[in-house]
Amino acid sequence: MPEPAPIAIAVVEHEGQVLIGQRPAGVALAGYWEFPGGKIATGETPEAAAARECREETGLEVRILRPLATLDHQYEHGTVRLHFLAAEPVADAAIPAPPFRWIPRSELGDYRFPPANAGILKRLTSG
Repeated sequence: MPEPAPIAIAVVEHEGQVLIGQRPAGVALAGYWEFPGGKIATGETPEAAAARECREETGLEVRILRPLATLDHQYEHGTVRLHFLAAEPVADAAIPAPPFRWIPRSELGDYRFPPANAGILKRLTSG
């Protein structure tokens, strides 16, 4: 059985807001919302990958604060291992590149996220 594909995800928060983006048309789970993140390169730590992916996808430099959770999820095409990491923007007036935006943490439940995010969303919205 192959190892799960390692994915790093930055859960970026600033002043009660969380950074999310909508997946574009033509990709898996198009229209769903997600946190910035992506594949961890060989030899890269989850922390470095989360910061890199956030910079590439949103244009924002972030500081990784701590691990939040590591969750495995089985999709039809294979298993992913999601490393969720708490992060904050380095700059105060952090304006992300589209399609990313800041939303109140309390509104996370109003957006449709991939099934793999269910565990972290429950944790983020319960406390």
